[in-house]
Amino acid sequence: MPTVAASPSPALHRLAASTAAATLLLLFAGGLVTSTGSGLAVPDWPLSFGQVFPRMEGGVLFEHGHRLIASGVGCLTLILALWTVVADTRPAIRALGLVALFVVVVQGVLGGVTVLYRLPLAVSVTHACLAQTFFCLTVALTLVTSRTWQAPPALPAGATRPLATAAAVATAACFVQLVLGALMRHMHAGLAIPDFPLAFGRLIPPLVTAFIQVHFAHRVGALVVAVAVGWAVARALRRHGDVAWLRRPALLAAALVVLQITLGALTIWSQRAVAIATLHLVVGASVLATCLVLALRAARLAAPAHPAAGRAPVPAGSVAA
Repeated sequence: MPTVAASPSPALHRLAASTAAATLLLLFAGGLVTSTGSGLAVPDWPLSFGQVFPRMEGGVLFEHGHRLIASGVGCLTLILALWTVVADTRPAIRALGLVALFVVVVQGVLGGVTVLYRLPLAVSVTHACLAQTFFCLTVALTLVTSRTWQAPPALPAGATRPLATAAAVATAACFVQLVLGALMRHMHAGLAIPDFPLAFGRLIPPLVTAFIQVHFAHRVGALVVAVAVGWAVARALRRHGDVAWLRRPALLAAALVVLQITLGALTIWSQRAVAIATLHLVVGASVLATCLVLALRAARLAAPAHPAAGRAPVPAGSVAA
């Protein structure tokens, strides 16, 4: 995508960051709806029991609270998309803002379909995966509207291309793992294998039901993600450890993967405690977003310098945001 805007807007960047933060909160709220089994606590849509503000108690608190936060994210996204179209000179970034707006509208409709058709598995899983996609869009908008995106560290063109590839593979692995996690959650297969780190006391359990198969696939996916992220992190630290712009997301990704595996184990050991299971979902989204940031930053540095940049590059060892 084009990399340089005429003048980056700090206010636009802050709005994008606020939208991304609100989206992460929305993911937490959505995770609470699933973890508490409150998906049909409010049986109608778009109103709740025919009201805008029903009594907030029991499962209604989680389900209607999720809807209220989603409405706020939708409003933020509308403002962000319009502001991007008006204020940013890069056609690709304008398109990215409009895509984010389109996705949040589709996501809202899918949420309504999920309720009206009483939680069909395919729609519920699509709703969960599209939420992760939208979060990635808001994170990408936050990144490309930042000042440091306009003036990244000075490195030889192409030097970070292998890192960009490794981080992209890690990002893809994270997304596939989140799809498996969404399928497992909405199939209620979170305890299909009740022990950890073994599975029914074995390395490979008897794959006799779809629930066990999906659950075990999610565990195998966790190993794949750990290897993929570890590969990207090792490449970033070994080749570009002096570049804070790359080192920071790499270290954060490594820490989040360790935390995520720990939360996965605690989810089993606690018999899917609500807080732990929901945090497991949110940290998974954070791993995905961090790998995406690392991939985009590495790709930005691998691209040839834009002749119209007009800005001095940030020194490679600087503490860049």
